[in-house]
Amino acid sequence: MFLKSDTDTRFIRLRSETQAVAALGAGLVVAWTIVATAILLMDSISAGNFREQAKRDQITYQRRLNELSQERDTRTAESLAAQERFSTALEQVSAMQGKLLDSEARRRELETGIDVIQATLRETMKEREDVNDRLAALETQIEGGDVAVAGGNEADGTLDLLAEALARTAEERDQVVADAQDALVRADEIATELRLMEEKNDRIFRQLEEAMTVSVKPLDKMFSDAGMDPDRIISQVRRGYSGQGGPLTPLTFSTRGEEPSADMERANRILGEMDKLNLYRIAAEKAPFATPLKDPFRFTSGFGRRWGRLHAGTDFAAPHGTPIYSTADGVVTHAGWMSGYGRLVKIKHEFGIETRYAHMSKIRVKVGQRVSRGDRVGDMGNTGRSTGTHLHYEVRVGGEPVNPMIYIKAANDVF
Repeated sequence: MFLKSDTDTRFIRLRSETQAVAALGAGLVVAWTIVATAILLMDSISAGNFREQAKRDQITYQRRLNELSQERDTRTAESLAAQERFSTALEQVSAMQGKLLDSEARRRELETGIDVIQATLRETMKEREDVNDRLAALETQIEGGDVAVAGGNEADGTLDLLAEALARTAEERDQVVADAQDALVRADEIATELRLMEEKNDRIFRQLEEAMTVSVKPLDKMFSDAGMDPDRIISQVRRGYSGQGGPLTPLTFSTRGEEPSADMERANRILGEMDKLNLYRIAAEKAPFATPLKDPFRFTSGFGRRWGRLHAGTDFAAPHGTPIYSTADGVVTHAGWMSGYGRLVKIKHEFGIETRYAHMSKIRVKVGQRVSRGDRVGDMGNTGRSTGTHLHYEVRVGGEPVNPMIYIKAANDVF
């Protein structure tokens, strides 16, 4: 290597080993530069692909959420329409009950009138027979000469009186017969009206029975799919709502200890199904069949084993501050900080169920507060042992964690 200045020239001789080391060092620097550049380029490309994939996933989630929202709106509209049909049917049952009571009263009045007419007719016929017997006896006495001539005028007066009585009796008889015929015609008309009313009632009964079947079976399936015994749930709700009276009171038409008619038993069965439907709706408000979020979200982790430990709930991801809602009616038993949960709200529900809402940024309820399904309990955050903004949602039955999606999926076909 020659080093030249203005006044002097010097040279340095490098040994072969030194040149080899310098060449190797320069090669390593060049190789490291190439590898680092390649890594940076690959990271940039993969980051772009990841962002595109994330965008595609977000679009897919948004589309699925829109479909679920439309399906939920459709189910809600169907539920409202069914409720309107129930109200209309209940009004028809009440009107039908009033008409049946009026028809029963008219029938009894008609039977009483017919009984009176028949009794009067029997008395009139008896009186007529008595008059005929007396007239026959007098005619026999006159023909046998047993009646004195001096008494002829008296006999003639008696005969005139008997003739008038017979004529009057005949008129009364004819009137009674006419009244009886009118009563029979009216009875036929009432029978026709009752038959038409029974056909109309049968049609209404069939519509109500079909509506009850369509409405009650999905609720039966919903509770069964959620692992809840429908009979036990109905009994428990009925114990809490044991008041009597109102439109669902069983029908009673007779006060004389008579056996209920087939229509009465049919109407009572329908009212029993309506009562069961109302109890189901009450129970559905007290069990966590709703979703804790109403805004768009995505599932980030489900229930089950994760890294060797039980993940006791389901995670929902959404923007920071997204409102969180109670999934059922209940009472707040905890509202504050709890180790890995961060800001946590616990709500105690009926049937031994508890729900938990963790990692919240803000709590909006207090301990002891009674909440309804759909009430806001807090905001989504990233507190506690959390790797990002999300809601950790748990459902516990008898203190043991269960998969929250069991309840949410069971209600998809109902709410």
